[in-house]
Amino acid sequence: MRRTPSRLSLLLKRLVVDQRAATAIEYGLIAALIAVAAIVAMRGLGNQLKTTFNTASSAMSAGPSA
Repeated sequence: MRRTPSRLSLLLKRLVVDQRAATAIEYGLIAALIAVAAIVAMRGLGNQLKTTFNTASSAMSAGPSA
């Protein structure tokens, strides 16, 4: 007796054979990596800007130096 393949197994076989699915996954992983790198860079830049503006604010609050 031969078993007929289920719909899920047919779908998985098509995805394995279909190169477009692999390419889409690769592009998704690249996009995720770029997003993580951008978040890390923006956090570092944000902290640096915060320090710069706090320093400028403190200098302005101290008033003019004679």
